[in-house]
Amino acid sequence: MDYLIGLAVDPAIWAALATLIAMEIVLGIDNLIFISILTNKLPPDQRTRGRRIGISLALILRLGLVSTVAFIVQLTAPLFVVFGQGFSWRDLILIAGGLFLVWKATKEIHHNVDADPEPGAAQSGAAVLGFGAAIVQILVLDLVFSIDSIITAVGMTDHIPVMVIAVVVAVLAMLLAADPLANFIQRNPTIVMLALGFLLLIGTTLIAEGFGAHVPKGYIYAAMAFSAGIEMLNMVSRNARRKRRAQPGDGE
Repeated sequence: MDYLIGLAVDPAIWAALATLIAMEIVLGIDNLIFISILTNKLPPDQRTRGRRIGISLALILRLGLVSTVAFIVQLTAPLFVVFGQGFSWRDLILIAGGLFLVWKATKEIHHNVDADPEPGAAQSGAAVLGFGAAIVQILVLDLVFSIDSIITAVGMTDHIPVMVIAVVVAVLAMLLAADPLANFIQRNPTIVMLALGFLLLIGTTLIAEGFGAHVPKGYIYAAMAFSAGIEMLNMVSRNARRKRRAQPGDGE
């Protein structure tokens, strides 16, 4: 109890908590984009449930990893060395997760640009994925993003309650944003392609991180924000053109 009171009155702890919450929310964007795209492939009546289950799994994984901080720290210890480059469990998980993301994003991009899809794949992308398959894929990426998220948290503070609060707040933010983001992506086909491009970028970054090439996250998110801003301008421009074309007909 005295320990918790001490944390509550320490300004440095509050500063660390605020910083960590912000970091966890930003890191959760990657996860949320993937969950949104994947659950939009489900039948409409299963999408919300799929998102909630996926995000709940992310929370369970993160809290489980927080409770095993000593184990998480060990994940960064080199297992073996290849050509002078050490590889830890974290590196292997990031590489595997990055490859999965690149494969998944490439497959979805091909599905979206294929003008003559194979018979049976021509259904609108709503119901081409089974609920169980979607949850398994979400779980795989939840694991990758959770490990990266908790290792970041461990590097910023050694206070478990602070980590737990930051993780819970970040996942609740994901839960609140999940449906609006998924619906927005569903309504705007060009946003789907942009989001898939983000997943390719994130997957490539994870692979690079796994091979020891550190890529500052700020560069990645700045590029994503810039691309999203340009796409928003394109959407505004398209809406303006549609309104201009509709005006003469209204006056007739």
